[in-house]
Formats: sequence, C-alpha cells, structure tokens
Amino acid sequence: MTRTTDGGPIDFVSAAPITGSLAVSWIHGAPGRRPADDPAIQIHHYDEHTVILRQSKSVNYEAPFIFLLFGNDRALLLDTGATADPDLFPLRATVDRLIAEWLDRNPAEHDEGRAPYELVIAHTHGHGDHVAADAQFADRPATTVVPREVEAVRSFFGLGDNWPLAKATFDLGGRVLEILASPGHHQAAITSYDPWTGLLFTGDTVLPGRLYVADSAAFLASMERLVAFAGTRPVTHVLGCHVEMNRRPGGEYPIGAGYQPDERALEMTVDQLTAIRDAAAALAGRRGVHRFDDFILYNEPRKADMLKLMARGLVHQLLDKFRK
Repeated sequence: MTRTTDGGPIDFVSAAPITGSLAVSWIHGAPGRRPADDPAIQIHHYDEHTVILRQSKSVNYEAPFIFLLFGNDRALLLDTGATADPDLFPLRATVDRLIAEWLDRNPAEHDEGRAPYELVIAHTHGHGDHVAADAQFADRPATTVVPREVEAVRSFFGLGDNWPLAKATFDLGGRVLEILASPGHHQAAITSYDPWTGLLFTGDTVLPGRLYVADSAAFLASMERLVAFAGTRPVTHVLGCHVEMNRRPGGEYPIGAGYQPDERALEMTVDQLTAIRDAAAALAGRRGVHRFDDFILYNEPRKADMLKLMARGLVHQLLDKFRK
C-alpha cells in the first residue's frame, strides 16, 4: 500500500500492478452424505485492498467466487452468489464486516466530513448463481445494486450505444477499473480489469470448466476483444467465477458435484485466454461439446448435449450418496 505522507488517499497507481497472493487452499466440499466442515463463505485477501470469497459447496454446488475491491471512495462487490437466504449464506454480514475492518485499517477514508463510504454491487453477468443474494443488500445505506439487465448495465457503467464494442472506466476512488462488454455466455456479461492488481475478472466467460456459449458469434467477438485488450495491459491472472476441472488434462467434475478434492487452480493465464479464443474461432458454426485440456466448450449446445450433462450429474450424485 502507498499512502501520501499527509495520511491522504491511497495511491493505487504508482506501484501497480502489485504482487498479490493466491497461496490458498479453496474449500471444495465433502464426499457422500458427510457435511462439509467448510464455512459458508471462505475469505482470502489477495492483498489488503482485494478480497476473494468462495461460497461453500455445502450451501450450493455451484460454489461461485465473488470479488470485493476497495478504493478510496467506494468498494465494488462483483456478484452475490447462488443462495438468497442470509441464514445459509450470510453475504451481507460478511461484506459489512470486511468493509468495517478495511475502514478501521484506513481511517482517512471515513474521516469526519467525508461522504459515507459507498458499496456498489455489480455482476459479471445475470445468471441466478451470481445474483441470488442481491436482496440482502436492499436496505443497506450508501449502497447501489446494479440490476442484471443489459440496459441497466450499459447505463450504469456508461457503455452507451456502442455496446458491446465500448469500453468504460469505473472509479472506486483512485482505483480505476476498466469495464468491457463481453456477451456470448450471457447477453449482459462484462469483464473487469483492475490495474492495481493486474487481475482480469471474466465471470463465466473464461474459467477452468464448462464454457456455455449461448451465442457463438457474440462469444467469439468478445474473446477477440479480450485477447486484444490483454495484449495491451499487464494481466497478472485471469479470474473466472467457478472451478469445474480437475488436474487431469480435460478432466471435469460432473455438474452438481458436492466434492472436488483435486480441482485445479482458479487462476488462468493470458495464454489460456488466447487458447479459448482460438478454439472459439476454430469451432465457429460447429455446435456441440468440445473438450480441451483446460476448458470444455459447450458451443450453442443442443438439448441432447444438456440432457447428457444433467444425466451424468444425477448419476454422480446418486453414487456419491453411498460413498463414505
């Protein structure tokens, strides 16, 4: 962290990108009927201004990752997870505590006379496992929840009429993010780049798992833009919102898996980002399921493809019930 000598705002520019830590063992559920000892939400500080949270598989098998970024004036929460019930998934309480702790460490950001420290809640995209806990924040003071619809996302971030080609910036107070539209998986998907950490947050567009492509032309165009963008920025890691692959090349956990003991790392590289772009280009017009070492492309999947996926998941869940 760099702060001005008079105790003023944190300098999020001169040292960027900083070196954060991904030295963490992510919670990954428990086998059979045994309840996991995992907390409902795992908390990992990538650095003192960047928090990665993971929802427990014992709460919802999707186990999405959620990201909390702090600036001098406001924090950004990217996604709210897969569970609405605050008793099962206390996201609001967790975020409130993390913000209070950050403000205690950075008292200049809530000095008397300053505007209240804000929280903005936005989404990598609008699928249910990324927006479920939005309502927990409905009555929170100094809080904006960006709706999931395309028009709302365009309007809030100032992406204008040139969607999806436009880029925009979003200032957290000295920590200025770059926001890119990235439809293909979901029509309102965005990708966020944080110059402070060099992290590229890609939602479900790029992750170590199943990449569900609803619109292959839009997906390929988004991937072309992301690869070109990453070529002009110091990207340290590409972070999606799920891990569905195991450590074997091309190996995956079935949908609905409640236990992933050998899952691969969350973070991906720009080379892997490029490989996804190349695969999308090579498979243009070829619907179906296409397996690669680091991801599986569900390219405008047919009903039979999804039925097969669900059936395999159900069989796995039934067998898992009888495992000790």
